[in-house]
Amino acid sequence: MKVAEILERRRRHWHELEQMCAEMKRPGTRLSAPQMTRFASLYRAACADLALADSYHLPQNTVHYLHRLVGRAHNHLYRTRRFNYTEWGNTLLFEVPQRIFSDRCVQIAFVLFWGLFILSAFLAASPAAWPGFAEEILGKEQIEQLETMYDNPIDGTLRSGSDNVNMAAFYIRHNTGIGLQCFVWGLLVIPGLLVTMSNAIMLGASFGHMARPDIPQGVNFFHFVTAHGPFELTAIVLSAGAGLRLGFSWVITRGLNRYDALRKTGQEAMPIMGAAMVMFVMAAFIEGFLSPSGLPYWVKAATAIVSSCMLAFYFGVLGFPREGQLRE
Repeated sequence: MKVAEILERRRRHWHELEQMCAEMKRPGTRLSAPQMTRFASLYRAACADLALADSYHLPQNTVHYLHRLVGRAHNHLYRTRRFNYTEWGNTLLFEVPQRIFSDRCVQIAFVLFWGLFILSAFLAASPAAWPGFAEEILGKEQIEQLETMYDNPIDGTLRSGSDNVNMAAFYIRHNTGIGLQCFVWGLLVIPGLLVTMSNAIMLGASFGHMARPDIPQGVNFFHFVTAHGPFELTAIVLSAGAGLRLGFSWVITRGLNRYDALRKTGQEAMPIMGAAMVMFVMAAFIEGFLSPSGLPYWVKAATAIVSSCMLAFYFGVLGFPREGQLRE
């Protein structure tokens, strides 16, 4: 078969590539993964057709057409995209909170963590309900360390400015480590649930024990933990939810093989872990600078209230599913 006849049969593929180029030129247009694969395949084929047409000295109009087509496709395939503030704003303010709000694994982690946290705090704060509960959960040695740690008033004299910077960096690493622990163990589902439950019970027991009226160090404890608590505890819940999301992908594959299910679910879990990391960092800066400061307690309590309202607005108001918008 002659080269001209081969290229003539390829003309419908050129038109398909040209249509895809025109579609990609429209503002806000994004190709799906299968469409992008098809586009790359047509681009490679057009490059081969151009080389063939040029080598066999086919009519110049055909060669020029293919030159322009290949150039357009190349620019679309390898172009540098501008930062789209509108698209990112829509993603951060609508898509992300709605995905997190509707995520069943996050809901499970939320109910499990806060349910056990509140129950554990109540039992530790009420000796009559379960005498010795805090000692059984935390151990006498850890309770002594906790009380010793908060013997001194939180007046801002124990740290310098450089110490606050170093401690903020430490808290970022430490808090993120807790989140990663919940996330990684969540890949195995049952261990992830157990780690989340363990963290909730131990943290609840610590808060409950320090809230007892016969523990004088409790005043200093809450003076330190109140401001950064909302962001840190919420980040732990999100990390646990993201881990469970990936863990369940091994079990519920939705018709995919396990590798593809894990890869697809990993993309779905990224907004959850992204939100958790942001909150861990915010909690670390508050814990590094505001929590140890000598500012009045009402300032720290106000910070906690504002933080809680921000979280409730972001996940509860912006995240609440709306008619005609994506739900999981």
